[in-house]
Amino acid sequence: MIIEEKNGDIILKGVKCLSLPLTLDCGECFRWEEESDGSWSGVAFCRFLNIKNTAEGEFLLKNTTRQDFDTIWYNYFDFGRDYEAICERLKQDSLLSETIDKYYGIRILNQDPWEALFSFVISQQNNIKRIKGIIKRLCDTYGEEICESWHSFPDAKTLSALTVSDFEMLGTGYRAKYLKKLADDVASGQIDLKKIKAMPLEEAKTALLDIYGVGIKVANCALLFGFQFVECFPVDVWMKRVLEYYPNGLPECFKGCEGIAQQYLFHWARNNLK
Repeated sequence: MIIEEKNGDIILKGVKCLSLPLTLDCGECFRWEEESDGSWSGVAFCRFLNIKNTAEGEFLLKNTTRQDFDTIWYNYFDFGRDYEAICERLKQDSLLSETIDKYYGIRILNQDPWEALFSFVISQQNNIKRIKGIIKRLCDTYGEEICESWHSFPDAKTLSALTVSDFEMLGTGYRAKYLKKLADDVASGQIDLKKIKAMPLEEAKTALLDIYGVGIKVANCALLFGFQFVECFPVDVWMKRVLEYYPNGLPECFKGCEGIAQQYLFHWARNNLK
């Protein structure tokens, strides 16, 4: 990948295996919106970004700096991982071979652990459109303004000042009591997300499952998308149906990158299974 700076923008050349629509609108993150010009706008780690795949095959990153690219966006978009090689390995599986060819370019976004965990608690028994609406209201109401129409994801200390009723007013429903307790416990230090991120996978999963309102699906999604455990394989109703295609367990070629395989299979299932 070649990184250039031009007129205050960042230009990336030679990026392999990155589809913005498939990555930013597939249900692993809820703060990206497609603009009329085909670009995508979003906020992560208290920074706003507009990114577009140009007709020349380059990626244009606006509203950012080289420092923010190096310290935030390089890791956020997982540019340090060789997705091209991983996809070739995953294509040893016949179902994934067809799926990767059709939906090439899905990546794992390395999100903030706090935002990912809180967001996936909201996601329980919910659909993507509604989740995005709740999170937008949460950020617009309690986040700090970054630029016009965009706010940061509020931290635990800010949200710990809210009541269960405040969370209910955002449309969170029965999840409100989970969110209140989570904000309180993270703000007080009772839950240490940095410590959890440094644990081995199974210990980290156990720690998340001890949190009020966090079940196995939410824990696995948070671990994959927020704690950078790329070997996590979240299972929801779609993936339960996919696993019927693997009666003997996951193929050996999935090992070490199960989460990437899962994202392709999840997208296939949503588009091909009724």
